[in-house]
Amino acid sequence: MVKKLFILISYGVIAALIYLYGEWLLEWIQQGGARFIFLTVIIATLLALFPIIPYPIIGGVLGAAYGPFLGSAVTWIGSSLASIIMFMFVRYGYQDWGLSLIRRSDLVTKVTAMFEKNAFMAIFITRLIPIIPSIIVNIYSALSRVSFINYSIASSLGKVPSMILFAVVGNSIATNPSQLLWIALFYSSFLLIVWIGYRAWQRVALQKQANI
Repeated sequence: MVKKLFILISYGVIAALIYLYGEWLLEWIQQGGARFIFLTVIIATLLALFPIIPYPIIGGVLGAAYGPFLGSAVTWIGSSLASIIMFMFVRYGYQDWGLSLIRRSDLVTKVTAMFEKNAFMAIFITRLIPIIPSIIVNIYSALSRVSFINYSIASSLGKVPSMILFAVVGNSIATNPSQLLWIALFYSSFLLIVWIGYRAWQRVALQKQANI
């Protein structure tokens, strides 16, 4: 119980600080703070963890500050780290409570079992759908029995296209609209590569199970 309270209080304090100083941090990046890339990554992570300011705006600012390539990388790292931190907060603080709630409903229990069986692709695909709130994916995954490794990889990979989009738009969409075509080609290629890799991994896993 003490651990749960400590995690909740810590989260609340950091959230309050981001609420108070989030806009100032964003202005600091715009006004030259981008020179300190490591510190900017930390700020991007905090702003993604506590989305007082919509993250597409943050991605746009980072893209404008660093350019499309480094801006995309910083935007992606910040968002991915924030999701992993949120997962760890819930997994190691409140998973027991979450599992007890899930078990109260047979339907939710069955849905969760299906989710856990296909966790990698389920998490990856939900990350590609912008209308699904990131916090829901983070918390539900943490409350389930999805492994930390599966979650981290699937979640981080699924964030790649949108994070690149945010940064590229912030950097140059107003002056070079033709980049939309390259974004679409990259997005399609990325999905194809991940799908092929997943199918190959799935075949290897099935062969190992058959040989047991």
